[in-house]
Amino acid sequence: MDKLIETRVQEWMGDKYDEMTRMELQLLIDNKDEKELVDRFYKELDFGTGGMRGVIGAGTNRMNIYTVGKSAQGIANYLLQGGRNKKDLSVVISYDSRHFSDVFSLRSALIFAGNGIKSYLFSHLQTTPLLSFAIRYLKAKAGVMVTASHNPPEYNGYKVYYEDGAQVLPPHDKGIISEVRAIQSVDEIKIMDKQEALDKGLLQYIGNEINESYFDTLFKSIDFLVNKSDHEKLIKIVYTPLHGTGNIPVREALKRMGYSVAVVPQEEMPNGDFPTVKYPNPEEADALKLAIQQAKDTKSDLVLATDPDCDRVGIAVKDHRGEFILFNGNQVGVILSHFLFSKLKEKNLMPANPLLVKTIVSTDMTDGICQDFGVEFEEVLTGFKYIAEKVKKYHELEEGSKKFLFGFEESYGYTFGDYVRDKDAVSSCLLISILADECKKMNITLIEYLNNLYRKYGYYLETLKSLTLKGKEGVEAIQTIMEYFREHPLKEIHRSRVVKIRDVERRKIYDIVQNRELDLDLPVSNVLTYYMENGSKVTLRPSGTEPKIKFYFSFHQKNNGTPLEDIKSSTEQLLENIANDFVKQVNQIIN
Repeated sequence: MDKLIETRVQEWMGDKYDEMTRMELQLLIDNKDEKELVDRFYKELDFGTGGMRGVIGAGTNRMNIYTVGKSAQGIANYLLQGGRNKKDLSVVISYDSRHFSDVFSLRSALIFAGNGIKSYLFSHLQTTPLLSFAIRYLKAKAGVMVTASHNPPEYNGYKVYYEDGAQVLPPHDKGIISEVRAIQSVDEIKIMDKQEALDKGLLQYIGNEINESYFDTLFKSIDFLVNKSDHEKLIKIVYTPLHGTGNIPVREALKRMGYSVAVVPQEEMPNGDFPTVKYPNPEEADALKLAIQQAKDTKSDLVLATDPDCDRVGIAVKDHRGEFILFNGNQVGVILSHFLFSKLKEKNLMPANPLLVKTIVSTDMTDGICQDFGVEFEEVLTGFKYIAEKVKKYHELEEGSKKFLFGFEESYGYTFGDYVRDKDAVSSCLLISILADECKKMNITLIEYLNNLYRKYGYYLETLKSLTLKGKEGVEAIQTIMEYFREHPLKEIHRSRVVKIRDVERRKIYDIVQNRELDLDLPVSNVLTYYMENGSKVTLRPSGTEPKIKFYFSFHQKNNGTPLEDIKSSTEQLLENIANDFVKQVNQIIN
């Protein structure tokens, strides 16, 4: 074992660390599990631009009260820079249903208290969108959400927000990272006793008053979508929170709108083991199985599923045969944007300079929809914080600037309006349900609504493949893949010539046909996109939250008089071939 790793292990076996931590490590030592010890200690769990995420356990490369403590102390140090008055500083903290989420959130609050910074801590688990809303509502300087989103049960995470209600961006992200990494010892972590923090007013529990303000704002924002004279709701909904935080807020939002909602009983209660699913991820068909079966049994129309922190939503829609069809994140983004724009236009409420924002790996289909309705669109890097950055920018500019209407990313995240600066599955569930109900009143399904858009704007298809590469070797393999495709650019993919390459890390677009380089107006990020002559494109991007590298494939087929079903069939086959060929080539590089 490496000397540095041995030193770290011995340090953690010392009396600065609690007995449970020492016992956990002693068991690994006794079992001579060197591989596990190396993985736990070969590095510090990285605190990145949005926070950190990792496997729960003892060690520098794990989520535990000590790595969480360093993060909280680093945030406190950053907030106190420049002699800021502690009385003006506060942090809002929320947490989901994962193992130790409540422990990590309270620990953080007591560390902020130890630094003289007040914490507003939710008295029970709450959603990410509510945290984002609460930061601005309470005029806090920052926020923390303890969650690992849709990762497997052994994970937890730590997302950091700033006073605008969005995840931290430059310069604050780099400033916080610097302070976290500067902490060399757990001795530097200041922590206050819970009762003392309560007595001094440095810890305040908050309850449902924030929820009511959130709901008031939400329902005011969608008022234009609601026909006041139409009180009848036709659709029946089955909803699953996947053992997470969405159970109460999502059902409450739908109930207030008058919808008939049944929850999946096996997945209703919070449970960090997520016993009914392999991953609590609404992108996965497996995660919706129980909900779809219940919807079939009860002759319901729509299935909604949210992830543990309730910022993302997946849906399944019943077709005319009674079968349930899954929508992907791009498809939901398309139907919601079209629906919102249609209603605004219909009621003469479209603002001046309207704006849609999406990420660079999301569908291009909304480009045509935006052009149709006179809505400008902008692309940002992957990560909803970049969408939130645009919202903040235009919100703070003078009258006449762009008016943000809707934002989305392909990974099942959507938001509209300005009151939540992150993905919001609660409001998205409500929007989807309103559209589905309106479709049923027109005797069509959401599937037919989407197909009508395909007929008008052309057929767009996207698919995602990913490779999970864990541990130190996995990190190195991902780096090898990105370096290979950057240094050895492909000339063709599945018999179609590469005509353009977008390298976000180098901030360049390489036009192969014109033999020229163009500057790219995006921040540096390890993302590479190949554009092919046949209209397809492939994007490579290492995940920022999981030990994965992701490959995004897309293809656009214009309408040429061919029946839609035929276009779908040929496009699906082509894209599947492209994806399989590309992943096969990736595997050859690393094996």
